Amino acid sequence: MRTRNAFVRSVRDECTDRILLYDCGHAEKILRDYAKHFNTHRPHQGRNQLAPHDDPNVIPLATTGMQRRQAVASLINEYHRAS
Repeated sequence: MRTRNAFVRSVRDECTDRILLYDCGHAEKILRDYAKHFNTHRPHQGRNQLAPHDDPNVIPLATTGMQRRQAVASLINEYHRAS
């Protein structure tokens, strides 16, 4: 139950309170994009700021550059190591 409450609060704070939803189809697309971001990239306090798919045993190497990707209708920026 706590995970669902955290998702609902974060989707409202970071997404739906900041965008005008036109119709049900638009809302579904935005929520689908946000759920993907939430479950793959967004850091979580309960995981020591790791994303759900991050391996806590991996020590990150120093990077030379970062790439920014805009997600969820450009409301959120995701950052990844540049190749």
